[in-house]
Amino acid sequence: MPEKEDPKNKKKWYILDGSHVQLLIVLIVAILFYVGLNHFSVVTVRINQFMGVLSPFIVGFAIAYLLNTPMCFFERKLFPNHRFKRALSILLVYVLAFAVVAILLGLIVPQVVQSVKDLAGNMQTYLTSLDQLVQDLTEQFDLDADAINDMFGNFQNMISNMTAKAAEALPQLLDVGFAIGSGVIAGITALISSIYMLAGKDRLVPQLKKLLYATVSKRRSDWLLGVCGQANRVFVGFINGKIIDSAIIGVLCFILCAIFQIPYPMLVSVTVGVTNVIPFFGPIIGAIPCLFILVIVDPWAALRFFALVIGLQQFDGNILGPKILGDSTGLSAIWVLISIVTCGGLFGFPGMILGVPTFAVLYALVREWVNKRLKAKKIDGNGKPLEEQPQTPPDKE
Repeated sequence: MPEKEDPKNKKKWYILDGSHVQLLIVLIVAILFYVGLNHFSVVTVRINQFMGVLSPFIVGFAIAYLLNTPMCFFERKLFPNHRFKRALSILLVYVLAFAVVAILLGLIVPQVVQSVKDLAGNMQTYLTSLDQLVQDLTEQFDLDADAINDMFGNFQNMISNMTAKAAEALPQLLDVGFAIGSGVIAGITALISSIYMLAGKDRLVPQLKKLLYATVSKRRSDWLLGVCGQANRVFVGFINGKIIDSAIIGVLCFILCAIFQIPYPMLVSVTVGVTNVIPFFGPIIGAIPCLFILVIVDPWAALRFFALVIGLQQFDGNILGPKILGDSTGLSAIWVLISIVTCGGLFGFPGMILGVPTFAVLYALVREWVNKRLKAKKIDGNGKPLEEQPQTPPDKE
């Protein structure tokens, strides 16, 4: 008879549990980090290629993220009990988005393009008038004519070169074939991916949660989901509020430019409104090129615009911004400044916009960790022992 196999000698097969998966992930990350340091230039090229392939999906995610809030509103208020409420909400939100974009482009783009053309065509006339004004001021206040002429000559040469380059680039920017060849396919891909993301978010989010709970312990999974929920609230509140705030500032700027007779009001207002999306530095970044243009066209209009921008900045910073945004970030001014400078230097314009909410989430996590550590050590922020809470006496029978 064949001998029975001893269960103790039977080969055992182990299944990876959560701790093994975490160890494997750490090992892979360490290997990739070492390889990346030794082949940094090659890795940079590959990352840029990879990000270029993913860019339509990143843009699609941004579109879906912006439209998710109004889509959820339509689901709750307009189609709460409808069988196809998700499809109808997606259709409605995209129709409204396309309508708003078409109206804005139809109203703004032609006037902005015409303003740029007029500015480029009349640049020599504006420079001549500015030259005459400088000469009059030099004679009236007895200034150093040679130094001013040298400075003004360099200024004229710089403006002439910029105007020539802008005139050469304008036909390419307005060429339909150039636009179709460069970005339409990526735009269509981003649009389609955003629709799929909105339609399938109820399946995608549970799948990600399932993967997270399968690979990480329940305590850490709950903590990560809480962090993601907090980050989502901060980003949604900040981005939506900042878009509304910038749109209002742009409209107010256009109205005030028309009242104070500032040249090229549409061009100036669009510049101020778009750059106002950037916290803290936005009004300054938008005002500098506008002042640069207005000094050439009409120096006195530039002074009026400077006073107008100061008033708008104060109104936005003290009244409109806090009313719309509230305390969505919880950051003081110094941390806002640090986040904009750091993220803007690393990631450019998107970093300047998204740096503040990202830093707000990191700031909240660090604050939570510090408070827990202080509580565990039973001291406060000044290093003093925490006062014991007085115990309430038991109720007398």
